[in-house]
Amino acid sequence: MNASIWWFAFGYFACYVPYSALTKAVSSGMVGEGPVAGFRLLPYSVLVSAIGMVIFITAMGWWKHAPTRRFGGVAVPWPRPLLVLSGLCTGTVIITTTLAYTFSGVSIVFIMLLMRGGVLVIAPIVDAMTGRPTRWYSWGGLALSMGALVVAFAEQGGYAITIVCAVDVIFYLLAYFGRFRLMSGLAKTDDQSVTLSYFVQEQMIASPALFLVLAVLAFGFGGGGEGLLADLRAGFTEVPSLSVFWMVLLIGALSQGTGIFGSLIFLDRRENTFCVPVNRSSSILAGVCASYALYWFAGARPPSPHKLVGAAMIIGAILFLTIPPMLEKRRAALAEGKVA
Repeated sequence: MNASIWWFAFGYFACYVPYSALTKAVSSGMVGEGPVAGFRLLPYSVLVSAIGMVIFITAMGWWKHAPTRRFGGVAVPWPRPLLVLSGLCTGTVIITTTLAYTFSGVSIVFIMLLMRGGVLVIAPIVDAMTGRPTRWYSWGGLALSMGALVVAFAEQGGYAITIVCAVDVIFYLLAYFGRFRLMSGLAKTDDQSVTLSYFVQEQMIASPALFLVLAVLAFGFGGGGEGLLADLRAGFTEVPSLSVFWMVLLIGALSQGTGIFGSLIFLDRRENTFCVPVNRSSSILAGVCASYALYWFAGARPPSPHKLVGAAMIIGAILFLTIPPMLEKRRAALAEGKVA
């Protein structure tokens, strides 16, 4: 937890490029036997994500930060009610993010600008609600990031999305609002034990609870039929026989990687108006790289000029968020040197 927020941003970027590219490639039929519906991707990708969560927290030795309850003399990690709610919000983010890259006719870069732009709007609102002060360069990074979204929408036909896609984005943003509200009040502090406790409790709920919900939806309402529930059942029963099954598993592992690094960025003690653009900038740049990877290796369409301009503005936001704090830190160090 002593690592710089920018190292977490790099880890997030490194996981997000293959995660978004693979999800789009598998769901659109660029690889394998043909297109795999988004809901068919969820069961095993979420299962792997849950397993990855257990492995990571165990390897880091962070289970000790979770509150426990004793059952028959055995201490079991037991999250607090508000952390259960945060975990459910995180699970909603997982499922809506994966589905976002499966909608046909919607590019990776555009859906990322749309979803990330919405979260950027939420950040200062939550800061204001929780009384957290916002520094001038955080507002500058937010303005540039929002400008990237405006540029993307300025493209003719660039805003054409389906109703299902719009609903997915709405649930994604509502989940993030709830998560940031809880996180700001319970975890963004200088006390690392408090921060790690929040992280462990949230993560231990998110993927396992999501997998349980998917299983109940898939098998709790009878078999057969068509539609989303049928796709979920097929995800459990048919996807393992596909040649792209290993890619589905990899999608789950990479999804957990983005969840880990993304959460550590958000849990930085600084204001959401700073942390959120750091996270969102990393993911948008990852989306551009993923789009070009699909263009070079799978024949997909490259990002349009509008989306590239938006990505360039995101780079400007990163510089805006990086350089002023570095200069402030340097001035403070020089001042301390003069005093000494």
